[in-house]
Amino acid sequence: MIEWRDEGVVLSVRKHGETSVIVEVFTPEHGRHAGVVRGGISRKMTPHLQPGGQVAVTWKARIEDHLGSFIFEPVKSRAHVLNDPMALAGMTAMTAMLSQLLPEREPHGYLYVDSLALFDRIGTDPMWPLAYLHWEVSLLEELGFGLDLSSCAVTGSPDDLIYVSPKTGRAVSRQGAGDWADRLLPLPQCLLGQSSLDFTEIGQGLQTTGHFLAKIVAELSDKALPAARNRFLDRIAKKAAQEAPPF
Repeated sequence: MIEWRDEGVVLSVRKHGETSVIVEVFTPEHGRHAGVVRGGISRKMTPHLQPGGQVAVTWKARIEDHLGSFIFEPVKSRAHVLNDPMALAGMTAMTAMLSQLLPEREPHGYLYVDSLALFDRIGTDPMWPLAYLHWEVSLLEELGFGLDLSSCAVTGSPDDLIYVSPKTGRAVSRQGAGDWADRLLPLPQCLLGQSSLDFTEIGQGLQTTGHFLAKIVAELSDKALPAARNRFLDRIAKKAAQEAPPF
């Protein structure tokens, strides 16, 4: 019998048989990991098995390759997002992205720390949508495609960087873009260290990170990015339209 204990965040839950569920969690030591929870559809268990909830888990299986089973202990509920449509959309997008993009059973300790910090900020810190954008940048880096926004790929200058190359992920300046400007991705200033909560810029940044994340997803599974992320982007776009000047 193999057994381990860890702490993690619930990513997804799906029914398994009559009374059980298969739960997927993201843990610091064991990465994205699934297991069966007996009686998981009960009224007692369901509130603790919501995506985004933090739990202590014990996993048991006869051999390593088996699906195995989980025993859960609730650590922190993040049910407050249910009353905030934007926060709920952000958390749902985040859990869906982790579920789809992370390799199974592969530890990603640094990303776990970043993710846990963002889970705690969603719906409680007004700046969390900007933090979500930077989290996607960290996710890209963890998956082996970090953006290089330090200097222009063409001129080498660190000044007036406003684009990103869709092929290399490197920054490009206004001067360096030349006639290729309409083929490049936007580089909003919020990706260069500015901390203003500008939803138009956040939307532009998510367009850029989404381009590279979509390429990774296509290479891994020939699928598109999760629909939950698109719904979150729609809310960001609506928020940007509401805050745009009337002229």
